[in-house]
Amino acid sequence: MINSFKSFLVEEEKSVYFTFGRMNPPTTGHEKLFNALATKAGRNPYRIFVSQSQDAKKNPLAYKDKVKAIRKMFPKHARSVMVNNNVKNAMNAASELYKEGYKTLVMVVGSDRVREFSTLLEKYNGQKGRHGFYNFSRINVVSAGDRDPDAEGVEGMSASKMRAAASASDFTKFSQGVPRNVSNAETKAIYNMVRKGMGLKETNEYTKHIQLRSVSDIRESYVNGELFEEGDQVVIKDTGELAKIKSLGSNYVIVEGSGNTYRKWLDAIEPVEAESRVDERATPQDSDIKDRKGSQPADYHRGLAKSTKTKRDAHFKKHGKKADNDASAYKPAPGDKGAKTKPSKYTKAFKDMFGENVDRAKDRIAREKEREERDDERDAKRQANMLARARDQEVIRKNRERRAAVLRRNRRTTR
Repeated sequence: MINSFKSFLVEEEKSVYFTFGRMNPPTTGHEKLFNALATKAGRNPYRIFVSQSQDAKKNPLAYKDKVKAIRKMFPKHARSVMVNNNVKNAMNAASELYKEGYKTLVMVVGSDRVREFSTLLEKYNGQKGRHGFYNFSRINVVSAGDRDPDAEGVEGMSASKMRAAASASDFTKFSQGVPRNVSNAETKAIYNMVRKGMGLKETNEYTKHIQLRSVSDIRESYVNGELFEEGDQVVIKDTGELAKIKSLGSNYVIVEGSGNTYRKWLDAIEPVEAESRVDERATPQDSDIKDRKGSQPADYHRGLAKSTKTKRDAHFKKHGKKADNDASAYKPAPGDKGAKTKPSKYTKAFKDMFGENVDRAKDRIAREKEREERDDERDAKRQANMLARARDQEVIRKNRERRAAVLRRNRRTTR
């Protein structure tokens, strides 16, 4: 006898489809999962459950905020997003659906989690425990066609990538994981909810300055007035001729040398080294190589052989003109090998003020990182052991059924 209209519906709809995940925060990857869930369900009902865990690292959104965000981002599936404080994992969801009278359960998940959930749901079917109780006549776990959008390193936009974008204050990248139907104001609200959950300040600035690479360092210096001035002495590179700048153009200079006037591009000349224009009497020069071009401070060469001093001077001339980001510019000069660098006055002042706290902080961070890695490894082993036990129990059950079938067959034969 049908007691109510609700029980009539349950009788008609014996199968129910559902999915469960962290979805923290929800992304366009979850939209693909929901669409696959709705497609596979067809005319059967489908439900979307989300976890209730919250922490600053991987679960910044609170449970109610997450449900609110999912319903706003995916209005097509809003009615299927469930709010149930009793559901904290997939087994809890199965128990709640069994209470509603469904007989067949179908779970839709990412392709990389089908085996895991299939083993867990089958293991607890008909078993009463902290998760509740369910006893479905059939349980099926099917793939949505893509990897779990909550997984680390998943292709496309994933929850982990959106958390990283929020942490880096990169609103542009974060917004790429939000569906187009969500307004800019709503996207900013979700972005700030994630940042707040991660212990970061909310922001009202959503644009980032992009520093374009300069076309030419020489041109940049020239435009800023840092390279040449009228009257400066320069060397024409291809001839080595000494010349004087007569006038400055947009990206060239007019120079005079040997009674002739030339028009030269900026990279065709170079300024006369400043060392050759300073009064070298102000800095004591090394007696062995003072006749070499440029300044030869005695302090730079003290205690070295003359041949080493010559090589040292050549090293500075060769590498001193290289860019700051060129690693070869920092090769040790001849005579520097084995030399100890004295700490600067700034380093000494810092250590006097803060002591060795920096080193201790680095050690503490390293220890915490090692502890996190051990915890992750332990959790992975626990999960693997749980799956292994479930598989062993499944094998034992099948063996028992097989032996029972053989015994029945033997009895029938003996009769």
